[in-house]
Amino acid sequence: MTRKITANALLIILILLFNKAYAIPSVNLVTGERVPYIGVNLLNKGYVHQVVVEAFHRAGYQAKISFYPWARTTVMVNQGEADGILPVYRGEFPDEKFLYSDPFPGDTIGLLKRKYDSFQYPVSPEQNLPQALSALDGKKIGLVRGGFTLPELNKIPNIKTEAVTRDLQNLDKLAGSRIQFVLIDKFTAADLMVSKRPYYIGQLEFVQPALTRKSFHIAFSKNSESAITLLAAFNSGLALMRQDGTLAAIQSQHGLQAGPPSSPTKTQLTIGTVNNPDMVIMQELSTIFEKENPDIELEWKVMEENTLRRRLLSDIAIADGQFDIMTIGTYETPIWAKQGWLTQLKDLPENYSLHDLLPSLLEALSYNQHLYALPFYAESVMTFYRKDLFDNANLTMPKQPTFQDIEHFAEVIHNPQQKIYGICLRGKAGWGENMALITSLVNAFGGRWFDQQWNPQLTSPEWKNALTYYTRLMQFYAPPNAENNGFNENLTLFSQGHCGIWIDATVAAGLLFNPKLSKVSKHLGFAQAPSSVIQSNWLWAWALAIPASSKNKDAAKKFITWATSQEYIKLVAQSKGWISVPPGTRKSTYETKMYQQAAPFAGFVLNAIEGADILHPTVKPTPYIGIQYVGIPEFTAIGALVGQNISEILQGKSTIDKALSTSQNFVYKQMANSGYLK
Repeated sequence: MTRKITANALLIILILLFNKAYAIPSVNLVTGERVPYIGVNLLNKGYVHQVVVEAFHRAGYQAKISFYPWARTTVMVNQGEADGILPVYRGEFPDEKFLYSDPFPGDTIGLLKRKYDSFQYPVSPEQNLPQALSALDGKKIGLVRGGFTLPELNKIPNIKTEAVTRDLQNLDKLAGSRIQFVLIDKFTAADLMVSKRPYYIGQLEFVQPALTRKSFHIAFSKNSESAITLLAAFNSGLALMRQDGTLAAIQSQHGLQAGPPSSPTKTQLTIGTVNNPDMVIMQELSTIFEKENPDIELEWKVMEENTLRRRLLSDIAIADGQFDIMTIGTYETPIWAKQGWLTQLKDLPENYSLHDLLPSLLEALSYNQHLYALPFYAESVMTFYRKDLFDNANLTMPKQPTFQDIEHFAEVIHNPQQKIYGICLRGKAGWGENMALITSLVNAFGGRWFDQQWNPQLTSPEWKNALTYYTRLMQFYAPPNAENNGFNENLTLFSQGHCGIWIDATVAAGLLFNPKLSKVSKHLGFAQAPSSVIQSNWLWAWALAIPASSKNKDAAKKFITWATSQEYIKLVAQSKGWISVPPGTRKSTYETKMYQQAAPFAGFVLNAIEGADILHPTVKPTPYIGIQYVGIPEFTAIGALVGQNISEILQGKSTIDKALSTSQNFVYKQMANSGYLK
């Protein structure tokens, strides 16, 4: 017996030694929140996080990046509790104690001003920075204490600087006319307005061009025995990423890449769009447009949905003018048009057949009866389910299921051992992701965002009941880590056979019925969106618009009319099949027999779109329009925050009562600051 134990112990020791010998070496780094570059709630935890992890991976290391308050990170790295800190500027820590990595793209530093204060540099800062800054003589500029500053500012006579502890304080001082400029990174300024001060959007702008660019680095502590080795590993991985284009691709994925170099011979159009399958097809087929228009060159910036929404609005927020064409929706179009941020679309070509577009979309994409965006595809919401799973369980899906029905069905067909989950629902935080579903769910349970006096209603029984139901489904019958799944992730799960039921956008029907894209196309069933007090429904269109800041409006108009035309729909049908054409926009699509034959859901979807009433989203009266969103500028900020709070319930970080109470307080303050509450 003793010999056997000894032998087993020896075997375990040998296994441990073997695994240790071949274990992937790791590097322990610390950071703090620095939105939009790095943060726990950003896509892949942000651009910087993704770059650093990938660079070390290229060099054979596993990077472990932990988030702490910034003051704590400094203490940790100084005491040798971490190998390094990021992202930092060179010189932020003493050279005798730290080694700095090679640089990677960081801040774009410049001046933020009030939009209607006339100011311009006498010469470009890129040509002569001191001379450009001479125009600041006698001006008052806001800085962040301990943050970036320009030594050249100290040489300007009569210049006045005021330091605060946070950038947001400077934005408030600027908006209140207590200072004339803020020295700040442009993406930081834009994101603060989008997430914290939406009522400043349109009031402030970034002075073009930027004053300077500051690269990011990792600072490796010399207290770490591996500092030199880790420095070399990161630098080698970063060099490979720069060489093969991965670094630029990650920047683009997060919407943080600089614009393309200008072409002396062609008009360049920069298009910001979402990474949905229909838009991917549009990008693929756009080579035909370029052949037909050799004087136009297209630059695509394709992003995940939450990232796209933030980057487009942040571009508007500081009047940055990065985009010539924006992919926006029925929420943004009337709001942005009212603010003067979009170009009115008039004098469209006669062969565009404007009368062929569905009237509900024309109304939703207009302001004061003037059109400001052209619909690329439109959607409502429906219930998808696998008929084979229902047949095996002797279940029958009603044409109009209730939420009680849905929960019962999900429980019966849930089979995680076979990687088949009862239901898939949006869990990814975002005002257009989980909050689209949850808002329509609250509507169905009889709730609303605001009463007629704009008082938030998030602690009402209807909100609690809806969220209790949602949380129960997600915890018991959804895939693991459902808080990470949005439309695209659930589309993949369902098409690969891992979801029994999915309640989401009607645009998915064409993808799920397509046998080339879906393993369950033969077993796909569909029904109306579930109901409680009322049916849960929505109306959305992804549309193409031209920002007022575009310098290439004529060329942009030519492209968006091409991409939303009858001819484009026929082009998709010829190259991808009628099942793949963008749905929900044109009467002629639904009158085409080939589309009716290819898409058995066509009439169902058309009725759902035409039946959605954005003026009356729920049983109680509301002061706003919109079904799965609230048609006010502040909704991007409040929807994002509430969506994150609800996501934390699924992660076990919060409770329903706490999430709703925290959300109620935030929304109340936001609405009070915006002047809705008296």
